[in-house]
Amino acid sequence: MRRLIGAAVVLALAGAAAGQDKKDGPFDPKKLVGRWESADPKRAVAVEFLEKDKFTLTVAVGGKTEKVDGTWKLTGDKLELAAKVGDADRKETVTLSKLTDDDLVGTGSDGKEEAYRRVKPKK
Repeated sequence: MRRLIGAAVVLALAGAAAGQDKKDGPFDPKKLVGRWESADPKRAVAVEFLEKDKFTLTVAVGGKTEKVDGTWKLTGDKLELAAKVGDADRKETVTLSKLTDDDLVGTGSDGKEEAYRRVKPKK
């Protein structure tokens, strides 16, 4: 089970992405902050990007929900994500292709593109 959760976290990390300052690239990091859910309804994955380079990832696997906290760092259009899953340190680099108010798309080191949609706060 731990291996399955670890694999799910790595896949989710690969799909997450971030923006950068306009002076360094085309994306605004302020648009990243907030809660995002996978655009694929078959994937029960959500990530919340917080200010100060922190994130929380929530993955539902086998009827259980796991949360993982980590950090992110931007260099150009590359997003480096780091998290501890069980006893293992996991790292992933994602290349961002889209970041709007509503959509987040990135490609992980495995070459798979993942899309997320912003979760709007309830009024």
